[in-house]
Amino acid sequence: MSRSRSPLAPRPAARIGRAILIVIALVISIGPVIYGFLLSLRPYSAIVQAPLDLLPAFDELDFSAYSTAMLDQSQGGFGLGRFVLNSLIVAVFTVLLSIIVSILGAYAAARLRYRGRATVNAIILGIYLFPGIVLSVPLFVLLAKAGLTGSLVGLFFVYVATTVPVSIYMMRNYFLALPESVEEAATIDGASLPQMLRSVVLPIALPGVVATAIYVFMIAWNEYFYALLFLVQDRALWTAPLGISQLADFNVPVPVLLAGSIAVTVPVVILFFVAQRYLVDGLTSGAEK
Repeated sequence: MSRSRSPLAPRPAARIGRAILIVIALVISIGPVIYGFLLSLRPYSAIVQAPLDLLPAFDELDFSAYSTAMLDQSQGGFGLGRFVLNSLIVAVFTVLLSIIVSILGAYAAARLRYRGRATVNAIILGIYLFPGIVLSVPLFVLLAKAGLTGSLVGLFFVYVATTVPVSIYMMRNYFLALPESVEEAATIDGASLPQMLRSVVLPIALPGVVATAIYVFMIAWNEYFYALLFLVQDRALWTAPLGISQLADFNVPVPVLLAGSIAVTVPVVILFFVAQRYLVDGLTSGAEK
């Protein structure tokens, strides 16, 4: 007796077509990255002779491009390692302070009822929509009066000021989707507002908090304009985007440029895979609670 196929089940032709589209999308998205990584492992002379060779020969594998890109200038490199460390320090502290401030601000924007609430929320989003070049002059004047120009601390405060509005807006929407009945039950049980935020709201809202943290990290890690404005005079304080921009010079060998670009991408990829696990864990723990 033959089994009847469900009308919702995809046909074989549809499955094959979907598989082909997935393969094409992977080749288009990952192919250039893999090609660049393979080129970074080849000597410059070999690239000039045969740039389209995908797989380098075992005897021509050369990892010196990575050391050249990462080592300081005093050691014959381009100093990208120092720049990556500066970006990592600024991005991590930006995420920590921005998320702490944004959790409190987003919860207040989502739950408090006051006159002009919609206007305040629109202003929060409008601040983020301002182009960076418009805010550059007032930010530079404020940091100059505070004596923080040309320092990572000043850049850190700039990143926090520019990421808090969008963080509040993102987490506000997530808090609005949370059921207020859970918070009311915690209040009836005698929990104070800090206890309710720490023990009830944050475990449920963890996926939204982690997603916002990833977005803030990406902004701080890839930001170029403010880093150029405040740090251009002191090379030792440059961030990764400024370091990559110097590798775009015509005098820099192609393997070094590709090696530096891949090295800057690695922390973001690691963060994505680590955060992906926390997103799933936070989602399931929130459902259980």
